[in-house]
Amino acid sequence: MTNFIKRTISGICFLAVMLAALLTNKYIFGIVMLLALVAMMREFLQMTCGKDYWFSQILSILAGATLFILTFMYKGLCCSGKYVILAFIPVFILMINSLYVKDKSRFNKFSNLYTAILYIAIPWSVMNFAVFNSAGEFNGITLLCFFAIIWGTDVGAYMFGITLGQKYGKKLFPSISPKKSWIGFWGGVLTSVLVAVILHNVGLFQFDMIHCIVMAVLLCVTGVYGDLIESQWKRHYEVKDSGNLIPGHGGLLDRFDSALIAIPIGIIYLALINVI
Repeated sequence: MTNFIKRTISGICFLAVMLAALLTNKYIFGIVMLLALVAMMREFLQMTCGKDYWFSQILSILAGATLFILTFMYKGLCCSGKYVILAFIPVFILMINSLYVKDKSRFNKFSNLYTAILYIAIPWSVMNFAVFNSAGEFNGITLLCFFAIIWGTDVGAYMFGITLGQKYGKKLFPSISPKKSWIGFWGGVLTSVLVAVILHNVGLFQFDMIHCIVMAVLLCVTGVYGDLIESQWKRHYEVKDSGNLIPGHGGLLDRFDSALIAIPIGIIYLALINVI
């Protein structure tokens, strides 16, 4: 099987799973997103810690999964918000466990166990605020639009980058991602606004046009930073992809790196305009 066919099939399967998660019901959403969270945290910890601290890695993933589940219960099942604090229990155990690390020369690796929670689990859990209203009713359309804008930005930045950026454009962050250019960046901004306008006109992105455009730009800019942050991790640990869960595309963290930064910013904007 050629790499193109492999990428196409795996891409279609990935898209189908995402559409099922966002367009069916809250339980499918919860299961798919929880599994994605666990997979991304595992990829990150495998990249940064390897086989070291395997028990602590489990505690870190457990803390992240607990946070997502409790946030899902708070927003989707209208449970009391006070139970979200229970997510601190595995974090507390993880902190105690750090006292028993014998080889202190590798202690810097241990900090990545906390980073995984901050970098992946917290932003991913915040997504629950985008799909549930105050009554716990599920609607994944807004989050679907967020993903469409973010991935549209990636496509636009790539197309502008390979056609114009490599020849004429200055590099965006050459020390972290040598192929990214300013022309690609502005191409991504243009594409994000275009996608947002299309989604608005077909009735999916149901906000005033000005808010749609502002959110598109915010998602684009912060998404670029999310991509660069993961690129920095991969460059430091000398890996090409975060994993190989999606054949031909890499790991889940490679697909959601932009979203981890961008979507919480989009949700904050929705809160500021009193939508959520």
